[in-house]
Amino acid sequence: MTRVLSQNRDAIAFTGSGPELQPAPVRDANRSGDSTSADPSKPSICIVAHFAYGAMAGGRGGHVGGVEWQTSLTARWLAERGYRVSLLTWDEGFGRETVIDGVRVIAMCRRDAGVPGLRFFTPRWSSLNAAMALANADVYYQNCGEYVTGQVSLWCERHNRGFVYSVASNPDCDPALPAMHTRRERMLYCYGLRHADTVIVQTRWQKKSLAVGFGVQSTLIPMPAPGPNDAEFVPPSPPQPGEARVLFVGRIVPLKRLEWLLDMAERMPAVRFDVVGAPEEASAYIDGLQSRAKTLTNVTMHGRVERARVPELYRRAHALVCTSEYEGFPNTFLEAFSHGVPVVTTVDPDGLIAERSMGGVGDSVEGLSRSLASLLDSPERWHVASTAARRYYVENHSLERVLPQFERVFRSAARRP
Repeated sequence: MTRVLSQNRDAIAFTGSGPELQPAPVRDANRSGDSTSADPSKPSICIVAHFAYGAMAGGRGGHVGGVEWQTSLTARWLAERGYRVSLLTWDEGFGRETVIDGVRVIAMCRRDAGVPGLRFFTPRWSSLNAAMALANADVYYQNCGEYVTGQVSLWCERHNRGFVYSVASNPDCDPALPAMHTRRERMLYCYGLRHADTVIVQTRWQKKSLAVGFGVQSTLIPMPAPGPNDAEFVPPSPPQPGEARVLFVGRIVPLKRLEWLLDMAERMPAVRFDVVGAPEEASAYIDGLQSRAKTLTNVTMHGRVERARVPELYRRAHALVCTSEYEGFPNTFLEAFSHGVPVVTTVDPDGLIAERSMGGVGDSVEGLSRSLASLLDSPERWHVASTAARRYYVENHSLERVLPQFERVFRSAARRP
């Protein structure tokens, strides 16, 4: 899963409300569901996900990563089953609140609001507290290790509400917390981690690391991913000579090492490489990557793609490639598996890809290129990987398998004031 390292990054400025949020009429936004149809016998659930508005709105704007897609998917699924669901995000110009597909979306402050240095407390923390009070839920859920983990936990303790935290990436389980660069962030994260009613992890490695490094017991639940059901699924065909297509999906940031993929494209001119993703900010690094990609005739830079188009890209791909330095369990892997697309990667969660023959693993450009070529050049090997990938998805990550497990955790943690 893609991890948002910090909320202090520069971003597009949005206009809208400040930290003092008051109840306001819910707007339609032309995408609303009926928020009044919730079952009062079920606990209310609030999801704190600062960057999730883009995913809720269909991926046409804002930051959209794996965490955000899974968060929006969970929110919609719960709302469809009669839960009163709130989602707290940055103010991205939609007003103080709106309803999307039955989910009440409540704005905190703008991401760029306030004076640097002081805005950590106000309007960021103060608007988070105000939005949590406005949601008035029985249980609060936050996914992704950061200082917000502690802020949410503190509010829940003061108001006797349940708190569920979910690990998004492996560095969140390392006692050194290498992705957190300030003492304040590390302290708040550790506080929230140790005071959550339930901590959810994605892999056996994460579960063991939290127990050994933090003394925290956790619940292992595979992450959910949308995908075709058995009636919709069409088994893909192996690549024909000269017609292989490889997909890369992710944010264009140094962590994802897109330059490795471009190196692979240079080595494999007969293979088409489709790159889906957009940079989060301008930089010399981004400019260099984009200029280099233009010189490679077998690389297509698609930029940001609306959610509705994503399945089409997986269906025509013969492999997904991941070149990241680290991940949790990337949502892109699960989406690829759901379409029977093998994965060739630098990151192999719990060794599953190698163990179950669902693609290939490499720790360098050379290693990835060898694994990819071995897969694409053998229809038999590719077919085995494709079949294993689809089977693994159905048995472990389909919505019907996973989301009822989240539902049980939320119900167990809920505390009515």
